[in-house]
Amino acid sequence: MSSSTIFASLPNIITLGRLVLVPVVIAFIIQPDWPAAFAIFVVAGLSDAVDGFLAKRFDLRTELGAYLDPLADKALLMSIYVTLAVVGVLPATLAILVVSRDVMIMGAVIVSWVLDKPVVIKPLLVSKANTVGQIVLASAILGGKAFGVNFGMWFQLLVYIVAALTLASAGAYFVQWLRHMTD
Repeated sequence: MSSSTIFASLPNIITLGRLVLVPVVIAFIIQPDWPAAFAIFVVAGLSDAVDGFLAKRFDLRTELGAYLDPLADKALLMSIYVTLAVVGVLPATLAILVVSRDVMIMGAVIVSWVLDKPVVIKPLLVSKANTVGQIVLASAILGGKAFGVNFGMWFQLLVYIVAALTLASAGAYFVQWLRHMTD
């Protein structure tokens, strides 16, 4: 493989590296080794920024990357939410809500393909806010545990905000999908 081929593939290689970090961060949460879990989460977040920058700056966007990048992001966040719920640090209802939203969206896309009415999912503003909220909450939990910070009532407020944004995002995508399917 030539160096230009490797460079052209660099965003996808970084994204695959982020996917590899998913079981690592889960293992550190389960142990629990909170400083390591937080560090891996930060590295994963930085890798997302770097692969996006490289893909845009050097026009290295690929169809594979368009699928891998959101898959890696969802795998990381959903896995962290489920694991944090399993270890009792996050309300299980929130983890179920976060996972259910993503499963609903994937199911809608599959149904659309099966019915030969493929839908193009475009990120909505509420969905972007939802993702930011989920990242902030995961960061607060992992960072708080790593550095011994108790967020008290702010933690509960963040949980409610993420729940509300997750529900709003799911509803917005569902309405968008229904309109598409009934056109």
